[in-house]
Parts: sequence; C-alpha cells; structure tokens
Amino acid sequence: MTRTHWAAITAVVLALLFAGAATVASAGGETSAARTPTGDSADAGFARDMSVHHQQAVEMSFIVRDRTKDEEVRRLAYDIANTQANQRGMMLGWLDLWELPKVVAGREPMEWMHQGTDASSADGSAHGGHGSGHAGGAADDGRLMPGMATKDELERLGGLSGRQAEVFYLQLMINHHNGGVAMAQGCVDLCTVATERDLAQGMVDAQRSEVELMVGLLKKRGAEPLA
Repeated sequence: MTRTHWAAITAVVLALLFAGAATVASAGGETSAARTPTGDSADAGFARDMSVHHQQAVEMSFIVRDRTKDEEVRRLAYDIANTQANQRGMMLGWLDLWELPKVVAGREPMEWMHQGTDASSADGSAHGGHGSGHAGGAADDGRLMPGMATKDELERLGGLSGRQAEVFYLQLMINHHNGGVAMAQGCVDLCTVATERDLAQGMVDAQRSEVELMVGLLKKRGAEPLA
C-alpha cells in the first residue's frame, strides 16, 4: 500500500473512534429517557442496512484513490470515505448502545421501510433516480440494496485506471448516493430517535449535493450517469 493509502485508512479509523464517543454522548441520554428501539424497528433496520451501504462506498472510494492521480476525484473520494466511515461508526455505536445485533439472519434488507409509511415512494434522486433500484429489499440484478454496486462492477473498477476509473467511480457513486438518499429519507419518515433522524436528514441533504457535483465532474469528462 502507498503512504497516502495508509494515511487515508488511519484517518478513517480515527474518525470511527471519535464517532463512537460522540454516539454515546448524543444518543445515550435520549434513549435512556425514552423507550429503546426494538430489533425490528425502523431505527435498528436503518442503522444496520445503512452501515452496510456505507461500507461499500468507503471501499469504492479507496479503490479509486489508488487508480487515479486526479486530485479533484481523489479529494472527493477521501471526503466520501471519511464521512461515511464516521457515520457508519455512529450507527454501529447506536446498535451497541441499544444492545441490538448488527446482523439479523433471515431478514431481507430494508424490510423496515414498509413500516406504516410507504417510504419506498421517496426516490431521493437528484438526477432522475439513476440506479435507485428497489426501495424495499434486495434488487433482482445482484445488488444487495438500492444503488449498491455488484461484485462484477467492483472488480471492473479495480481493473481500471486514470480517466476510465474516474468515470466509472463517479457513475457507480451517483447510483450509490441515490439509493442511499432513498434509504435515509425512509429513516427521516419512520425513525423515532431524533438524533438518528437528524443524521438521516443530513445524509439526504449532503448526498443530493454530492450527486450534483459528481454529475458535473462526469460532464467535464464527456460522460453521463448510468441509465
């Protein structure tokens, strides 16, 4: 690994440690005063599923940082990896605080989005909903959750370099963000823990903005989002 890659990984690890401390401070008082979410609640389901969703964004971002020298794309990839690793640490910390499992066997991804409100109607797309997939479970094309890249797509990204890697990363990440926005909007609509709803709303706002940025970066490279 390069020195830059190790530095990026170190920064993400530190972010996770700080996120864990912040998690106890921000959510501890709230959940002690109110009923702790149950394992089948939207709060727990969102924390579990978005942690998995975020982990792939971190993985893709580290891949592209090693495949291009373009500082604009490398900076974006670092920001996404750092932010989403931090948020993932918070969500996993909440699950620990609530004494709930991080993985539940036999449960379909995003089942929690069907609770009460049809959150699956919120596409959260900032560019026509590219790659949003199914909002209520695993897609039928090998994607675990909406917007997530397939194993073949991750392998392809790892085999590209330069402009080709930049374009494919941006295309995959636009899809990834659009799927993530739909999930986060589901939590805004359904979650009961205010701190978690605030985090979800922040994801909606930030990722929509990043999608617009990435669409612009694609246009500079003569490319468009995936259909």
